[in-house]
Amino acid sequence: MIPIGVDYDKVMREDARLIILRALSEQVNESLSSSTIELVLQTFVIRQPRSWIHGEMDYLRMMGAITIVDAGSVKIGTLTDLGWRHLLRETIIEGVKRPSRAVIPPAGSSHA
Repeated sequence: MIPIGVDYDKVMREDARLIILRALSEQVNESLSSSTIELVLQTFVIRQPRSWIHGEMDYLRMMGAITIVDAGSVKIGTLTDLGWRHLLRETIIEGVKRPSRAVIPPAGSSHA
């Protein structure tokens, strides 16, 4: 088999991070628990243990895209202004897939 030079783990992580930001943006309070994020990611055929999801959430926090509150065995992620700016294509967050131009903030959002 000839390798084609694609780092699929990196691609999956960057996709997952964008999916997490989008899922948070769809919530009225811009927050979700890691257990709910796990279900969202499964919709996109990203099936990983919660510890992996926590790692991706921690990365997004480190980059300033979300804040996190620990709540027992889950983490609650909340979108930040920087995370919104990434979704709106106003800035680029390294390690997070760039959204398509079709991303539009939900109606009623203060970020519209």
